[in-house]
Amino acid sequence: MNHRSWMRSQGFTSEVFDGRPVIGIATTWSELAPCNVHLHRVAESVKRGVWQSGGFPLEFPAMALGETLLRPTAMLYRNLLAMEAEELIRANPLDGVVLLSGCDKTTPGLLMAASSVGLPAIMVTGGPKLNGKYQGTDVGSGTAVWRWEEDLLAGRMTQEECAFAEGCMSRSDGHCMTMGTASTMASMAEALGMQLPYSASWPAVDSRRYETAQRAGQVIVDLVEHDVTPDKIMTREAFENAIRVNAAIGGSTNAVIHLLAIAGRLGVPLELDDFDTLISGVPTLVNLQPSGKYLMEDFCYAGGLPAVMRELGDLLHSGPLTVTRKTVGENVKDAPCWNRDVIMPLDQPFQAAGTGTAVLRGNLAPDGAVIKQSAASPHLLKHRGRALVFDSPEAYHQVEADPELEVDEDTVLIIRYCGPKGYPGMPETANVPLPAKLLKRGVRDIVRICDGRMSGTAYGTVVLHVAPEAAVGGPLALVRTGDWITLDVPARALTLDVPDDELAARRAAWTPPPRTATRGWTWLYTEHVQQADTGCDLDFLTGASGPEVGRESH
Repeated sequence: MNHRSWMRSQGFTSEVFDGRPVIGIATTWSELAPCNVHLHRVAESVKRGVWQSGGFPLEFPAMALGETLLRPTAMLYRNLLAMEAEELIRANPLDGVVLLSGCDKTTPGLLMAASSVGLPAIMVTGGPKLNGKYQGTDVGSGTAVWRWEEDLLAGRMTQEECAFAEGCMSRSDGHCMTMGTASTMASMAEALGMQLPYSASWPAVDSRRYETAQRAGQVIVDLVEHDVTPDKIMTREAFENAIRVNAAIGGSTNAVIHLLAIAGRLGVPLELDDFDTLISGVPTLVNLQPSGKYLMEDFCYAGGLPAVMRELGDLLHSGPLTVTRKTVGENVKDAPCWNRDVIMPLDQPFQAAGTGTAVLRGNLAPDGAVIKQSAASPHLLKHRGRALVFDSPEAYHQVEADPELEVDEDTVLIIRYCGPKGYPGMPETANVPLPAKLLKRGVRDIVRICDGRMSGTAYGTVVLHVAPEAAVGGPLALVRTGDWITLDVPARALTLDVPDDELAARRAAWTPPPRTATRGWTWLYTEHVQQADTGCDLDFLTGASGPEVGRESH
């Protein structure tokens, strides 16, 4: 009586307490997270579906992580969202949950939470923006920004032109419409089987986005009735599918960290090297920015992710269960492709097999580093050059416009202390703009190496996620300006050409940076965050906890 009485203050009639499934709708809506600002309307569509199927929907807020505004980086708070949502789902009397996400970290954060709790769950992402339009051409969010930033530094674009272009690039609700991290993680949720087919690509303002949300509300009630929990969907085979799909769509390198973290919550064995070995026979099929030409709206109209998965055929496991309670193979067996310039056939791919994310190792990255080959310059994939070292992106930005900076097209630019502990939070700072003196000479790419991340919308020959990071004494901390570095992507090698005895002397003289925090979330994060090669989760959160841990009976 106590519980019902308080709930009835919201005006619910008595029959909603008749034992029907209670469905939580976890929304990351916030005006501080522009990509997620329409999720309150998406939630209303979900509620319609839940009511239709005999459930009782209750919406609740979860932390919104807007990549563009949150400082120092949204990645610092992904694990906090995952922990908050996990505790909210577990602590409340819920039978199932619908996860509403949009911007980069909200999708993996909510999937991590659902994986830990183990209640039936379904993901509904908010969808991409409409294509940007500027001076008669399509422009992609994020990807165009990096290009315009360089054009501004080089004097090819004015501040006034940039200000006008901003509005042209962002002309509707939704997340980035390039194959950035938000689009990638929406695709990963669908490839894992946690999101309805076609959900990843419907534009945010398309009526079918809301139709899909209503359908998800119906589906979650069905999942509860049949006790279909995330661990029955996100199996090892499902993760293998997601990794291969990521290669086929030219997806973000950030998917590596997020998939490792989700798998860690489920206890599914997944390692960094899997992201290289599993894609050896997978070509890039999707011609989307930043690797290609088109945008998510075009991808949607061409057939979306089901068309890609059908095209991959036997490269994917057809048997994993999905939220439809059908298998992957059943979901995509009849998926049509309507535009072969956007989604190319397997025998005539956009880029050849093996051009997805490569995992590099060597004395500069003993625990691994990654590079997105499809967004890199082919002539730089085998390269040797002298290092130019900066201990923070801010230190580099102070001199990037200096015409006397000692840098040329062979330089290997090192930006370090940007890892999980070092920054803290592992920001998207690896794809720094090239020095202005090179841009003015027409140089558009040089090798960059960082223990941080880069935006999925970015491009360039950028080595990322170097592990161990500099802040914990990884070899990146020992590099000095002028050292020779060899990058050999075909050989999967990243080498600092310095004798071992000299490195030992440098290590003996190295001192760790001062602590970044002494209290609060940042302290907890830096004390317990794992390295990039295992997904940057907190060490005490790996492994599923289940729905009843610390939970009183309701």
